[in-house]
Amino acid sequence: MDVTAPNDFASDDASEAAATPRMLTWARNSAAYRLGRRMMTEKELGDAIRRKAKSKFDPINERQLAELAEAAIAFGRSMLALDDQAYAEIRANSAARGGKSKRAVARKLAEKGIEISIISEVLSEQDDFRPAVVYARKKAFGPFRRKEGDEASRNREIASFARQGYGFDLIRRVMAMSRTEAEDVLAG
Repeated sequence: MDVTAPNDFASDDASEAAATPRMLTWARNSAAYRLGRRMMTEKELGDAIRRKAKSKFDPINERQLAELAEAAIAFGRSMLALDDQAYAEIRANSAARGGKSKRAVARKLAEKGIEISIISEVLSEQDDFRPAVVYARKKAFGPFRRKEGDEASRNREIASFARQGYGFDLIRRVMAMSRTEAEDVLAG
């Protein structure tokens, strides 16, 4: 008995179909809309397109999802609206002004899908000292303390700094500053 080969017409199967022109147009339009509203990383845009496409196009396969995500990312790059390097620089500078440590910024950028090489390049230019002073001012810690605290409150402040990703040497340095020194750091 001769066994015949399985059907080689996988391209006819709906599970292997390529994305339709309508789907690709939707992906480009959706990318333009999303990138017009806010900056996104390539990973964020790809994930958003995949998530929305699953609900919009009911029978959709993984190949089509990948094609739609790649089309949206390529469109974003071609319009110069999608740039992970610029995104990382802007987010890192904004976070530093807000009192975030390099460690916290690196963790957040990694969550957003930024490559480690880009993160290390962007953060190599930054120093944690000024953001630590900004954090102390926001929380009224150290030199910005409103009233003299006891040992327990000082320990809570140190723990809060540590949870934000600051090193102990830097924490001690900020906690030992006078208010005028801290204000000079913030002014300059």
